[in-house]
Amino acid sequence: MNKVNTKIEQLYTKCLSQGAYYIESQGEVAIIDPLRETQPYIDKAKANNARITYIFETHVHADFVSGHVDLAEKTGATIVFGPGAGTTYESYEAIDGEVFNVGDLKIKVIHTPGHTLESVTYLLIDAEGKNHAIFTGDTLFLGDVGRPDLLASSGYSEKDLAGLLFDSLRNKIMPLEDNLLVYPAHGAGSACGKNLSRETIGILGEQKSNNYALRADMSKTEFISALLEGIAPAPKYFKENVKMNLTGYPSIDKLLKDGNKPLSISEFKNAYKKQNALILDVRTQSEYIKSHIPGSLFIGLNGQFAPWVGALVQPIDIPILLVVPDHQIVEAITRLARVGYDNVLGYLSGGYDEWRTAGEETSTLKSISAENFETILTPNFKGQILDVRKPSEFNTNHVNHPNLKHLPLSEIQKEVGLLNAGETYYIYCGGGYRSVIAASLLQSKETFNLVDIAGGFAALKKTAIAMRGKECSAH
Repeated sequence: MNKVNTKIEQLYTKCLSQGAYYIESQGEVAIIDPLRETQPYIDKAKANNARITYIFETHVHADFVSGHVDLAEKTGATIVFGPGAGTTYESYEAIDGEVFNVGDLKIKVIHTPGHTLESVTYLLIDAEGKNHAIFTGDTLFLGDVGRPDLLASSGYSEKDLAGLLFDSLRNKIMPLEDNLLVYPAHGAGSACGKNLSRETIGILGEQKSNNYALRADMSKTEFISALLEGIAPAPKYFKENVKMNLTGYPSIDKLLKDGNKPLSISEFKNAYKKQNALILDVRTQSEYIKSHIPGSLFIGLNGQFAPWVGALVQPIDIPILLVVPDHQIVEAITRLARVGYDNVLGYLSGGYDEWRTAGEETSTLKSISAENFETILTPNFKGQILDVRKPSEFNTNHVNHPNLKHLPLSEIQKEVGLLNAGETYYIYCGGGYRSVIAASLLQSKETFNLVDIAGGFAALKKTAIAMRGKECSAH
């Protein structure tokens, strides 16, 4: 490939585990699966004296709001989807095998239904006519393939879609050359797969050898069974993001203008009462533990902020008031917009310090170290232990105690009835982020006494109270 006139760049957003792609050749640019904030793509093209001509979507995304509509309006680029996308705005639906020119490069559409019906893989062909890379969207990840359950309510069962995905992989992807680069839409941490690698760029031959879903001797029945086993329920915001990606949405510029609004304490309190708003505290867990506004929900910007907002906050159009440091206001609004939370009313002017120094009501969350918890866990221990990690984490390793209950954070709101009123719950997660989210959700239930275990299981496993999962009794 002519490296002088060609540029391929993965723009990976870690908090969403999402990869967008910038492809440039001879002054022409294609963007694949852009995030909602479009200015970075525009700035990059402008800096290279290039023009964005195509916006390629691998499918109608469910886990984030794509920037395709906004980017097309600002640049005049053509939005390209696979067959049958059915958008309500102007876009081009490509057919299987169709080829697009981007400078000296060619981008060939390979229709690969299964994750969704319109899912496509884009094959990049270099100036010499050689296949160079595939942009696989949610069809093929590194270590896994896309979940087939997101269209189960549209006349296709999970098994139907899994069968389509099997055929797409065997008939369209696996016959391609082993040396092709693989650029997927997601890596580890995404809810779009269950076994994704932490690597974000791979080689097809390695996936043929190491990816369980590409095993050459696997039957379709075996594939379907393996793919459907252990799929966690899709977060509720997925359907809303699909709708926005199909019908359009407000410009990110408007959201930043509307949400970046400082509110005095009185304005903040009035908005909370009159609009039944959610107070979302996005500081660090240590700050929240020390002191916070009663009834506020903690989801810190220092973790997987947007996916946890999407998983836990409903409805998607709920009015939101932010407790956020001044230098992170734009970041918070942007990351909320990435998953479709567009109704930010403003933020507490002066941040939480302003609230505290004004003498307003505050709350704290009790937190103890893993070492202190070890001293509490005597034979006479009467409390309850709550593990809020994912099932895969729990099954690998957890605290071995008869008073342990496993309740994943994603399920905690609907399963809160499983917890006993009046009990003291010692909560832990992997590293101390999710346990504070869980505690902030449960603090509205005044019948619980909550204690966070700082550092989570990473700290607990250094003590004598953690045992290997295989040695633990079932809970």
